[in-house]
Amino acid sequence: MTSSQLPAVAEPGYLTAALRKAGALDAGAVREVKVLNQRDTVVSQIIRLSLRYVGESAGAPQTLILKMAHAAFAGTLADRGEHEVAFYTQLAPNMPPGIVPRCFDGQFVAESGSWHLLLEDLTDSHELATVPTLPPSRDQSIAIVTTLARMHAAWWNHPALGETVGTWASIEDSTARMETFAGHYDRFADQLGDRLSEERRILYRRLIEQSARLSQRYHSHRHLSIVHGDAHTWNFLLPRTGVADTVRIFDFDLWGINVPTHDLAYMMAIQWYPERRQTLERALLNRYHETLLARGVAGYTRGALDQDYRWSVLWHITKPVWQWAIDLPPGIWWNNLERVMMAVEDLGCEELL
Repeated sequence: MTSSQLPAVAEPGYLTAALRKAGALDAGAVREVKVLNQRDTVVSQIIRLSLRYVGESAGAPQTLILKMAHAAFAGTLADRGEHEVAFYTQLAPNMPPGIVPRCFDGQFVAESGSWHLLLEDLTDSHELATVPTLPPSRDQSIAIVTTLARMHAAWWNHPALGETVGTWASIEDSTARMETFAGHYDRFADQLGDRLSEERRILYRRLIEQSARLSQRYHSHRHLSIVHGDAHTWNFLLPRTGVADTVRIFDFDLWGINVPTHDLAYMMAIQWYPERRQTLERALLNRYHETLLARGVAGYTRGALDQDYRWSVLWHITKPVWQWAIDLPPGIWWNNLERVMMAVEDLGCEELL
């Protein structure tokens, strides 16, 4: 995409109005917009824009990240742009600063399915901890979990949950989802054949049979929060060397209300092999709990955190099956299956059944 092919939301007039509405631009106006670079993700386009102003523009952003629908997925079930726009426009403004990138504008158009976000550009100040699949260092992991705990604490038992922020899944919703999962699992097991051991098949069958009882933890509506839903460590931006700032979390197309350890289990049990997980797991859970307490979360013991973490790890054996069902490559779901099964064994999660 060249500057002459910019979408309407990147035109100077639109950006001027959006930045003024967001309180990021005073009397000046955007004069020129250039594309610095762009890349496509599976379902979206990410475009880095450079802005030049005319008039008073002190404090206005010099660059922006424009995130918008990928043309091939706009309006499809794979396109979760409406959900992410809701996060940045409804939730993010009510969170403490320094947790997520600032959003200057977000729109979803129901008629066309088009959507966009204009986000703070942190390219010069932040970076990913590592390239994907390589685990971060101990210090990086601690910084990531600390910021995740800050986000969870901001919405912990919040009275708006299920009212004006997110929606509760009903018992009927949970039952229907598990019936769908059971169908996927049957096909998954048939395809894997002897690559899925009888021991693991028994574990899946027991989980399906006892899913209603296990779901009571969620349906209690106690000690729940907003979760990211895809909290692998490559969805966190860490300050570059010499930059005094906080870790930021991005990519919120899967956010929802859930038991907060859902994110921790996804980060560690799904993504890390046993040696790395065992090395960092206790220290990271300790830091997470300490941060919750420091941020005002009450009545949630360290023992309750351990119990919820094991509960979440057990539930995450469903993740590889869901990933297989949407045709993600085996390089993703097979490795996730092996890692989470080893975590289930290490942590004695079968006891919960």
